[in-house]
Amino acid sequence: MDRFDERILHELKIDGRISNVDLAERIGLSASATLRRVQDLEKRKVIKGYRAVLDSNQLGVGFIAYVSIGLASHRKQAQLEFEQHVRFVNEVVECHNITGANEYLLRVETKNLASYKKFHADVLGECAQVQSITTMVVMDSPKDER
Repeated sequence: MDRFDERILHELKIDGRISNVDLAERIGLSASATLRRVQDLEKRKVIKGYRAVLDSNQLGVGFIAYVSIGLASHRKQAQLEFEQHVRFVNEVVECHNITGANEYLLRVETKNLASYKKFHADVLGECAQVQSITTMVVMDSPKDER
């Protein structure tokens, strides 16, 4: 990684849809050299993909929480079973295995508090591996660069 690669990554982080010509102009290389560098960064998996940032409110998401999950067992099998339990649940948009008092931190997005209560009971409450659930409600996000 050199300063050009770092500048490419910086610009793509700001605007992943920037044209190659505009990107080249911003970093001070030719369009062909810039394209080769971007393709190399993609090939090496430094750039893992591109995403659209969506407006949660317009999608009907009115309730966001981070949920800390403690498991009843620290066995690897219990972790795998919990991960499988939440893997395809639409409300769980992030699942992180963490250190500390609990094993997992989830980002959960639902329509409202009532739908979160249903998720809490029907998904987390019905998972045999879950011992403790701590919900932290997001009130505002003054910085969110996901």
